[in-house]
Amino acid sequence: MKKQLLIAFLAFGAIASGQKLVIENPENLGISSERLARISDTFDEYVAKQQLPGGVILVARNGKIAYHQAFGKSDRENNQAMTTDHIFRIASQTKALVSVGIMILQEEGRLLISDPLSKYIPEFKNTTVALADDQNGYTVEKANREITLRDLLTHTAGIGYGYGLAADQWAAADIQGWYFAHRDVPVLETIKKMASLPNEAQPGEKFVYGYNTDILGAVIEVVSGQTLNAFLQQKILTPLGMKDTHFYLPPSKAQRLAVVYNQENGQLKRAPDKGTMNAQGHYLNGPRVSFSGGAGLLSTATDYAIFLQMLLNGGSYDGQRILSRKSVELMTVNHLNFPYSWSPGTGFGLGFSITTDLGLSGAPGSVGAFGWGGAYHSVYWADPQEDLLVVYFTQVIPITLDDHSKLRALVYQALVD
Repeated sequence: MKKQLLIAFLAFGAIASGQKLVIENPENLGISSERLARISDTFDEYVAKQQLPGGVILVARNGKIAYHQAFGKSDRENNQAMTTDHIFRIASQTKALVSVGIMILQEEGRLLISDPLSKYIPEFKNTTVALADDQNGYTVEKANREITLRDLLTHTAGIGYGYGLAADQWAAADIQGWYFAHRDVPVLETIKKMASLPNEAQPGEKFVYGYNTDILGAVIEVVSGQTLNAFLQQKILTPLGMKDTHFYLPPSKAQRLAVVYNQENGQLKRAPDKGTMNAQGHYLNGPRVSFSGGAGLLSTATDYAIFLQMLLNGGSYDGQRILSRKSVELMTVNHLNFPYSWSPGTGFGLGFSITTDLGLSGAPGSVGAFGWGGAYHSVYWADPQEDLLVVYFTQVIPITLDDHSKLRALVYQALVD
């Protein structure tokens, strides 16, 4: 990877003045160029050790880009260099956009996040929960109350990815895992089938990560009368100029889609060319019918940074108002009234995790920072206190590596103001 910072921002052609994200001298943003170079050194080393194929990292502060670099290869077998405009499967980073979509509908007076889910998808009127019994099996009981849209936004509806106690029933229904791109029916049909399957916990009882945002995507389709794809294009992607964010990639952009790799015994192996969850997926070839609100989108680091900058700006970007400031405030505070089980010092807002206690988190950052990641090993976060955002895209599934933690440390050590 070249050590110098990129001095061109090519995603939208000529650089425009105003509120758009543009390249700035890091020193003008309170960031040390010398210290930023440590990111390059570290990620070049991951590639040299064949721990990562390649990726793109973007760091912005005060609405300006301090660092935007590609490293490694997008296709190792064909020796194709990664570039900053490569497109990545962002999986669960889709959830933030769909959560914003729900808030848009609330602002338009078309729903309330306190509404029961059954108001929009009646099949969820009477849900059930699987509870362990004394024979190492499970019993099924009625839910204590209805699931609300807010439960879904905070992943407290009790709905997982089909691998809980009642995994046999979810498997029999062919609904397990976050991947939807192979399905040849609209997402609402799949979501309706979920309503009859036992969930993993009572609504509001605890954080259970799963199909919550896919269900919200179906709610958007019901309320708006549009496909989720059309709604997101109209309300978020087109206004923000996110021209490279798609559920299914246009054929003209096929060469820009980074290859997926699997980590096996510590080594990288090209993932199979199949339309399945741990393979290349059906993002180029396939039905192109099911729009997964929980994990379906593809994007570039540039596009996703624009989305995050909109949130950091209190809901607007380059003159386009997507949400009100108060809706963004509501999304970016902790909504859990019980301990978050995945990471100390962390809570969950309406679509992403929230840092609640810096000491307990044990990682550099700020209280109030929000973020999440994707199954292909991507990650993002935004820090309102520092007016900072970070996007890191790569394509490896499954993988165990310390790169996310190192990136966080490397970004914050570069702040010198």
